[in-house]
Amino acid sequence: MTEFLLLGPVELRGADGAVVDPGPAKQRTVLAVLLADAGRWVASDTLIDRVWGEDVPAQVRPSLYAHIARIRRLLANADASARLRRGPGGYLLDVPPGQVDVHRFRQLVEQARGEGRTDAERVRMLRAALGLWRGEPLAGLTGGWAECTRHSWRERRIEAVLAWAEAESPTGEHAEVIGVLTALAAEHPLVEPLTVALMRALRAAGRGPEALACYTVLRKRLAEELGTDPGAVAQQVHQEILRGEAAPPATRGTPRVEAGTGQVVPAQLPPETRGFTGRVEELARLDGILAAAAERPAAVVVSAVSGPAGVGKTALSVHWAHRVADRFPDGQLYVNLRGFAPGGAEVTPDQAVRGFLDALGVPAQRVPVDLQARVGLYRSLLARRRVLVVLDNARDADQVRPLLPGSPTCLAVITSRDRLTGLVATEGAQPMPLDLLSPAEAHDLLTRRLGEHRVAAEPDAVQEIVARCARLPLALALTAARAATRPALPLARLAGELADAHGSLTAFTSDGDPMTDVRAVFSWSHRALGPGAARLFALLGLHPGPDISAAAAASLAGLDPHRVRAPLAELARAHLITEHSPGRYTFHDLLRAYASEQAQALGPDTGRQAGRRLLDHYLSTAHHADHLLDPYRAPITPTPPGPGVSPEQITDHAEALAWFTAEHPVLLAALRQAAETGLDTHAWRLARSMATYLQRRCHWHDLLTSQRTGLLTARRLSEEAGQPGQAHTHLGLAFAHIRLLRFEDAHHHLGQALDLFGRIGDRVGQGHTRTTIVMAYSLENRYDTEDHLLRALEDFRAAGHQVGQAKILNSLGWYHATRGDQQALTYCHQALNLLKDTADHTVTAATWDTYGYAHHQLGQRDQAADCYHHALELYRVLGDPFGEAETLTRLGDTHHAADETDTARDAWRRALGILDDLDHPGAEGIRNRLRRQSAELTEG
Repeated sequence: MTEFLLLGPVELRGADGAVVDPGPAKQRTVLAVLLADAGRWVASDTLIDRVWGEDVPAQVRPSLYAHIARIRRLLANADASARLRRGPGGYLLDVPPGQVDVHRFRQLVEQARGEGRTDAERVRMLRAALGLWRGEPLAGLTGGWAECTRHSWRERRIEAVLAWAEAESPTGEHAEVIGVLTALAAEHPLVEPLTVALMRALRAAGRGPEALACYTVLRKRLAEELGTDPGAVAQQVHQEILRGEAAPPATRGTPRVEAGTGQVVPAQLPPETRGFTGRVEELARLDGILAAAAERPAAVVVSAVSGPAGVGKTALSVHWAHRVADRFPDGQLYVNLRGFAPGGAEVTPDQAVRGFLDALGVPAQRVPVDLQARVGLYRSLLARRRVLVVLDNARDADQVRPLLPGSPTCLAVITSRDRLTGLVATEGAQPMPLDLLSPAEAHDLLTRRLGEHRVAAEPDAVQEIVARCARLPLALALTAARAATRPALPLARLAGELADAHGSLTAFTSDGDPMTDVRAVFSWSHRALGPGAARLFALLGLHPGPDISAAAAASLAGLDPHRVRAPLAELARAHLITEHSPGRYTFHDLLRAYASEQAQALGPDTGRQAGRRLLDHYLSTAHHADHLLDPYRAPITPTPPGPGVSPEQITDHAEALAWFTAEHPVLLAALRQAAETGLDTHAWRLARSMATYLQRRCHWHDLLTSQRTGLLTARRLSEEAGQPGQAHTHLGLAFAHIRLLRFEDAHHHLGQALDLFGRIGDRVGQGHTRTTIVMAYSLENRYDTEDHLLRALEDFRAAGHQVGQAKILNSLGWYHATRGDQQALTYCHQALNLLKDTADHTVTAATWDTYGYAHHQLGQRDQAADCYHHALELYRVLGDPFGEAETLTRLGDTHHAADETDTARDAWRRALGILDDLDHPGAEGIRNRLRRQSAELTEG
């Protein structure tokens, strides 16, 4: 079996051990690119870019084909199992990953990270992985891709060495560890984790003075080269050595080496429950679980808090999480999974992981579309960090498994009505069943809420209240809230009211369950409300989403927005709803279920009218917000809201984006409700109004789901009423499939959209569809796009759509600029003339950038720089840092071509700063430009 070697010089090694030279440098680079992505398609343009970089010869494709042909012959002679396949737009090298050293290295490192591995197994696997390195990876290859890849692989090797050093620590084999770390720290003197690991190894070997000397060298070098001090971990180890403390037990896990980026520290815990009391034994047990995790850091620790609804699982977990938050300095993640929400609107693992990645600072464009890839990124970000993860209100084990961190430095606390025995059996979760409060704890809760004097004055009434509330914290909290709002009323009277309500309603659960009396408490609390608050509480039971804004509550109730605040405040004072963030309200699942029952009592007509007002509110606001995000997309006629509806007043792009972000899960639930209740026109229009936001925030799966629902409902309408909806949702589905790289499905929907827009005579829709076809072709590495662009231009001209025309003219300008064609200038000039009478800064900025690129390609450096500066001004007005970085990069290229070294370097550095802030992978390309410039200056 032939081995393919990249972790050193690029070579092939036959089964007999003989080394085969793969040919000259360019051919070796082609082979290396294909091997680095073994098993995956590599586009021809990607190959060209990685192999030739910016020095692309005029006849590059014949050269590429010649290299490919020679590699095929090489593989045929060397290994029958490796095949180089040609496909649409690219190549795939089909070879088992285990035969490529860099992939074998990754496999071994991942296996070593697996749960249940012994120290000996980890050491063996990591030794084997590190033994695959034969020197500088890709040795002898030049160019930006080779250098960038080398840098990435070096970081992976550092991570593996650090993991190996930790695995070796319990074995006492310090000498070899110290030798390897000393050499590697000398190669990478600014990588702090290497010096920290070396300090720990030296301390464990009884060589404390040498460890202190390492710290002194690190501190001096950081001060001289970066102007910073060593990090908190290095300082802590230094202080421990100075105090003569013994080395702590090794913490397993592979640290991430973060180059030039800050670490986002999430703080997602909700506020603590006011007046939390009791649960002393449970809190002590959670403390014990945390202490045991610190002593035996071998696997992620999971605590599963289970119990009936309303028993206080969330209150306990959140209270404890706040108590120990300082033990998790890298942050706390929280999600309410809504596993038992009425209507089945639980949070999916995909949605939850996406929320965690947002909280951890991952830019939208770097969030993978695949759930497994998202989970992998999430767990990689938590590796070696001390993060507390609270997964509240889980339906079952399957809902939480993808959300469990993989690092032993993290701890997960899960609450559920389910006992989660699957997690106990397979993940080693520590079960913690939560029972009702003891009589003493229930008494203490009322004392904290109502005051010692009032409770002590009526002990019999307090005992009756505790009994009537079944010692359930939720019921006790509601009763205490009722008593607090009527301080002059004797508690005996309140106990009597509870007794009168007892037995008037059936139980939520089976007979004999302690929950039997809770609905009586809800009924009693509900009857104590004023008429307006009682009606609003019932109507809130019709709302489909996880929370509701004050403005939406006003439309739901048919009230003026100013008049809804008083009943909302009354409900909050009675603890029937919670204002979890300013102007947004939610309530417990049991209360939601009870409110839904009360809504049924209002009658079907009242419920239907309220539901219609709510959907009118969301549709009207979403339509307006969507227009602010993209004023020039294919228009639809808005549906006028009915009487009593008060759409939210959104005035600019930033407010529109913030509104969609806050309402995202609510709108998805509202869309489902519209489809289920037969409001088909509302459904497809709402799906269409959400599309721009979902596209820009890269929520591809939500886009796919929403547009499918929109298409289904549009098809249920008559032909005349349904065709516009079908056209728009087909286009939305095409966009989602393109982003998910499902091009066959995308082209199917694009064909349907083009046909439907043609039938209804919507030339703007046709133009946007043809533009999307061009986008798909570009991603497929197809270049037969000019005809579609020209036909799209005809569509926009026929419709008098100036921005659409300008957008296509800009695309035509870029198409011709890449070919060094003078006609590019004409197209850009025409686009800018059209844009003079519009307020569209986005297309204007992009066109100035294309204009600059066209001048650059024609050797007109001064004109190019002027155009780029126009684009930069507009990108700054738009607050579009990525657009600004792209233009700065091209501006630097122009100055570099004109031998204006300092100006070029300044533009590239500014671009690099922006891309580093965005954590964008394009930053490495800028670093390569700066490195090449430095090398040119040195050689000159």
